[in-house]
Amino acid sequence: SMAMQVQKMRCAWGKLCLLLSVLLQLPGSQAKCYFQAKAPCEYEGKQFSLGESWLSTNCLLCTCLHPIGVGCCETTQHPIDFPDWCEAHYDSQTCQISVVQKANPSLPCVKSVEHEWGSAGTPEPL
Repeated sequence: SMAMQVQKMRCAWGKLCLLLSVLLQLPGSQAKCYFQAKAPCEYEGKQFSLGESWLSTNCLLCTCLHPIGVGCCETTQHPIDFPDWCEAHYDSQTCQISVVQKANPSLPCVKSVEHEWGSAGTPEPL
């Protein structure tokens, strides 16, 4: 089937993909990972050798898999379950994602008297 074909193409190198997923596995995370074949193990002018890792400016944890390439995984957990009066705020300095109130982004998104979780239909308090 077509789906099987795609799966095979995506991980043509079974063992390598397994190695990659183990190497780049972050505890309890559903991080997205990327693999660049033949990519140089060099970042911001610094050379890395096999098995060495570095954190890129866009918060990807990359591992050198010389001479095959470079594997990178997202390090941030993306919150998915929060009320619609909140939004995810991404801090590229710390690589952290915090969930804050849309009306006042300096306040964290916490359960409060005015805002009952799960009751999105209730009007906003005046």
